[in-house]
Amino acid sequence: MTFYLQPYPYRRAVRRWSGNTQHALGVNIREEDDAYVLSSLVPGLKAEDLNIQVLDDVVRIEGEYKADEAEYLLNELPNGSFTRTLRMPASIEADRVEAKIVDGVLTLNLPKAESARPKKIKISVN
Repeated sequence: MTFYLQPYPYRRAVRRWSGNTQHALGVNIREEDDAYVLSSLVPGLKAEDLNIQVLDDVVRIEGEYKADEAEYLLNELPNGSFTRTLRMPASIEADRVEAKIVDGVLTLNLPKAESARPKKIKISVN
């Protein structure tokens, strides 16, 4: 089924519903002194719907939006499975990673490995 919006004077195809679409997981990443903080929108997902893995400097996020059986004229909400693999600029301490979902926003606190953290050097004066 194809659904068309018809704004005047153009006719434009909006979306073809195929039943199972691949969702692209968008992320924001910011760097702090001792960690990277990754944020991503995951509306409607719970912790048990996600699988997060960290190995050295690679973070992998997998999940799935459950599709209902209803037939839609227009279906733009995410459905189907997704995987996002990201290589961070430095190694991550996997044992100290923290993840939380609040109001549909996944936040990962990814502590940098000790070897990747900036070292403060004390200067001696004679």
